Amino acid sequence: MSAAQVPSGMAPLATLLQRFLARLIDLVVLIVLDAVVSLALLHGNMGHPADAGSGRQLLVGVLTFVLYFAYEGGMTTARGQTLGKMVLRIRAARLDDGAVPSGAVGWRRAAVYALPGAFVSILLGPLFWLVNSLWCVWDRPYRQCLHDKAAKTVVVAAV
Repeated sequence: MSAAQVPSGMAPLATLLQRFLARLIDLVVLIVLDAVVSLALLHGNMGHPADAGSGRQLLVGVLTFVLYFAYEGGMTTARGQTLGKMVLRIRAARLDDGAVPSGAVGWRRAAVYALPGAFVSILLGPLFWLVNSLWCVWDRPYRQCLHDKAAKTVVVAAV
């Protein structure tokens, strides 16, 4: 990647492997959130969640992704990093100046990434999530996913 592909003074772009591994770590956070919400709302009946009723299962899915949105948005606006990004030493940055995507920019990025997952019951959420996450594989020059494009951010090395 040439220096001309990133704005002047910005850290180098994160590699696809770094982004992937960071998201795997954040997936563990999502699974933990889902387990906690499921335990709370399904009263420990996770072995047979169908016994809890479809309304309660839908509530678990929606609440899990709303909490994940809060995690993603809070961490991104505070420091540009989720736990996965911290471990991999990468961060989200505003495309225009390399700053942490604080305020509305960080929350917009988190909303486009996390909230579609709440539509897991109609398969639309997981399909969007997959396309969104893979977008950086073919996007040039900044390797942006759709949530990056919506917020005008990139993922760079945390220096």
